[in-house]
Amino acid sequence: MTDERKIAERMLMNELKEISKENWVNAEPRDGNLFLWDIALIVVNPTSLYCGAYLKAELKIPKNYPMSPPEFKFVRPLFHPNIYPDGKLCISILHAPGEDETSGELASERWSPAQRIFTVLISILSLLDDAEVSSAANVDAGVMLRKEPEKYKKVVKEHVETSKRDIPAGFKMPSLVETRPPEKEEVDDNFWCESDGESDYGNTSDDEDMVFGMIAC
Repeated sequence: MTDERKIAERMLMNELKEISKENWVNAEPRDGNLFLWDIALIVVNPTSLYCGAYLKAELKIPKNYPMSPPEFKFVRPLFHPNIYPDGKLCISILHAPGEDETSGELASERWSPAQRIFTVLISILSLLDDAEVSSAANVDAGVMLRKEPEKYKKVVKEHVETSKRDIPAGFKMPSLVETRPPEKEEVDDNFWCESDGESDYGNTSDDEDMVFGMIAC
C-alpha cells in the first residue's frame, strides 16, 4: 500500500467518525470500502423546499484524496437546475483543482486539498435551495424555476415524498427542531501547517479565500 493511500485512509476514517456524529447525514462505507460511501442527506431546515427529504447518494473517493475531489451522485435523481438527469451535480467544489479558463471558474471556487467531505455535503445542501439557473445542468428545471416557480415547488415536494421511501426500516428521522447542518465556514489557510505529518499537501495559493458551492459547468 502506498503512503498516499495510507494517508487517504487515515483521513477518511477520521472524517467518517466525525460525520457520523451528525444526524442530518447517514453515511457508511459500502462493504467496508473507505473509498466508496453510501450516503443519505437528511434535510432538516424547516425553510427548505426539501425539508423532510431523505436523499440517498453515492460518494466515490479517489485513492489520492485529498489531492483530487470525490465524486457525488444522487441515487434517486432530483428535478433541480444544477443536478443532471443521472444524479450527478454541477457544483464547483467537486471540480478538479485549478482555474478553468473556459468556464471562467476561479481556483478558489473549486476543490483544493484543504477541502473535506463535510464541506462538500454542506455545499450540496446549500445548493438545493440556492440554485444557479444561469448554468443549468437540467435546463427544463431551470426554466420552470424561473418562469413557473409554483409548479417547480410542487414537483420538488413530490420528489421529497418519493425520497421518503428510501428511509431504512427502523431509522429514526431527526426532528426539525433537534438539529440543522452548521453554516459553511471558511477554510483555515494554515490548516496544513498545523496537521501532523501532512504539511506537504495543499500548500498552494489556490487554498486562499475559499468559496464553497459556486456553480460553473
